[in-house]
Amino acid sequence: MAFPRRRNLYYHRLRFLVKVVSAISGALLILFAILSFLAPSPHELERFHLRHHQTSFNAVVEDPVTNGDSVFHVPSTGGKLDRDIWSSRNAKFFYGCSNASAKFAKAEAITHPRRYLAIATSGGLNQQRTGITDAVVAARILNATLVVPKLDQKSFWKDASNFSEIFDVHWFISFLSKDVKIIKQLPKRGGRTWTPYNMRVPRKCSERCYQNRVLPVLLKRHNAVQLNKFDYRLANKLDTELQKLRCRVNYNALKFADPILEMGKTLVRRMRKRSEHYIALHLRFEPDMLAFSGCDYGGGEKERSELGAIRKRWKTLHKNNPDKQRRQGKCPLTPEEVGLMLRALGYGSDVHIYVASGEVYGGEETLKPLKVLFPNFYSKDTIATKEELEPFSSFSSRMAALDFIVCDESDVFVTNNNGNMARILAGRRRYFGHKPTIRPNAKKLYRLFLIRSNMTWETFASRVRTFQRGFMGEPKEVRPGRGEFHENPSTCICEDSEAREKVKADSRHKKHAKSDDSFRKDVMVSDDQNDYGENDEPEWPDLNDDEDQRGPQEKLLYNVTGSDYDAVIFDEPELEEMLSD
Repeated sequence: MAFPRRRNLYYHRLRFLVKVVSAISGALLILFAILSFLAPSPHELERFHLRHHQTSFNAVVEDPVTNGDSVFHVPSTGGKLDRDIWSSRNAKFFYGCSNASAKFAKAEAITHPRRYLAIATSGGLNQQRTGITDAVVAARILNATLVVPKLDQKSFWKDASNFSEIFDVHWFISFLSKDVKIIKQLPKRGGRTWTPYNMRVPRKCSERCYQNRVLPVLLKRHNAVQLNKFDYRLANKLDTELQKLRCRVNYNALKFADPILEMGKTLVRRMRKRSEHYIALHLRFEPDMLAFSGCDYGGGEKERSELGAIRKRWKTLHKNNPDKQRRQGKCPLTPEEVGLMLRALGYGSDVHIYVASGEVYGGEETLKPLKVLFPNFYSKDTIATKEELEPFSSFSSRMAALDFIVCDESDVFVTNNNGNMARILAGRRRYFGHKPTIRPNAKKLYRLFLIRSNMTWETFASRVRTFQRGFMGEPKEVRPGRGEFHENPSTCICEDSEAREKVKADSRHKKHAKSDDSFRKDVMVSDDQNDYGENDEPEWPDLNDDEDQRGPQEKLLYNVTGSDYDAVIFDEPELEEMLSD
C-alpha cells in the first residue's frame, strides 16, 4: 500500500510543477511581447546610432532628395582623411619641360622665304586654342611662315573678336620667333592683296600627311595656303621636338590680352580674399547639352518634353536609351551629384566654390542642392559688377577667357563634362605642377548615386573615393601616350629623380625612420600605386594617327578628341560647335 500512495504523491507534485513552469513561461512571453512592441525597430535603432555618431562628429545636412526615413545623411564637413585635399601627392617631383634641344634648328635657318600658311580656326575659345597650337606646329613641318590665325566669328558662339582682342599677339610672335616665323597678315602681291589657296586637311593629319597633301600645293600652285576649319587637324602622336613645340605654344606663347588678363586676376584676388583655398567648377548643364546627351535627369515628363523638343532641331540625332547612356558614363553629373562627390572626397560646407557655367537647365531650382551643400557659391557675375564685365559681356570668348583664368588659378579644378575646356585645363594643370583636377568617373558613380538612399554616408563616401582613384590629377595617373595630347602632355612632363632620391636618402638617416617599404607608403605614392592595371586605369582612348589620313575619310566622323560626344555628325555644324567647349 505504501508504494501506490508514494507514486500518487509524486504524480501530484509533477502536475503542480508543470503548472508553475507554464505560468512563468506565459508571463515571460507576455513581458517579451510588451517589450518588443515598445522597443524601436532595428532600422530605427541604426538611424539613432547614425544620428548620434554624426551629431557628435559634425552637423548634418539632409540630402535634398532623400526622405526622413533614409539612412543616408550628408555631413557638413568632409571628415578626416589621410591626404591633403588641396594638393597632389608627389607633385613636387614633377615639372613641365618643353625647351627645344640643341638639334632643333632655328626658324631663320629652315623657313622658306616665300611659303606662307594661314589657318581659319573653328568652334569656341578652347577648340580654337587647340587649332592655334597645332597651326604653329604645322607651319614648322612645312617650313612655312605662319600668318596670325583667324578666329571663328560665325559659329554657334557668335563672337566677333579677332586674335589680338583675345590673345597678346606681340608676345605670341616674339616668344615663338626662334621656332616659327609669324606675321600678322600676308604681304601684298604685285600691289594687290594676296588671296591664299583654300583647302582642308583630314583630322589627325601626321607630318607625312602634311608633306603629302599641303606641301605639293604650296610648291606647284601657290606660295600661300589657308587651311579652313582647323580644329584637331594634327596627329596626336608626333616627334618629341614637335610635341615640345606644342607645349611651348599652349603653355607659354598663348597669353591672354591685357584687359582679359587683368580682369581675370581681379576675379582670382577676390576669391582669395574670401578664402585661402577655393574650388573652381566647370559646370556644363545647358538645355542644348542635356538634350544632346539623351539622358534622364529626373525631371519627369516635363523634362522629357522640353529636352525632346530641343533635340528635334538636329535631324541626325537618333533616340538614345537613357539608362544605357548613363551606364556608359555619357551623362554629365547633375549639380547635386557633383556636390555629393566633392563632399565624399573631403570638401566641407565651408569650402568656397567658383562656378563657370552657361545657362543651367532648371535655373536656381537645379542649383539649389549644390548651394545647400556649398553655400559659399560664386561666379564672375557675383564677384564683379556689371560695369566691370561690360567690356567682355557681349563676347562669349572673352567671358570664357575670364572663367578659364579663374579655373586655372584655382586650388582644385572640377568638371562634370569632357569638353575642350576641361581637357585643356587638365593638361595645363598637369604641366604646371599637377594641381588637383577632379574628373568624375561617371561610369562607376552612376549606380552609386541611384542606390545612395539605401546606404550610410560612410559607405557612400568610401566607394566614391575608391571609384575616383585615377581621376584626381595625380602624377603618373595616366600612362604616357594615352588620351589626347592637350589633356595628357606626357612628353612635356619630366621627373626630378634627384629630388626623389634625396628625400629617400634623408629618410634613411633619421633615427626613427621607417623602413623603405613603409616610407614609400607614408611619404610618397609608389610608382606601382600609380601604374594602374587594366581594371583600374581611367578609360582613355588610344588615338590611331593613321586612321584619318585617307582622302575619302574626310567626309566621315573622326573620333579624335576622346570626348564623350562621339555621336556628333559634322552635317550638324551648330551641334558640333555647341559641344566643343
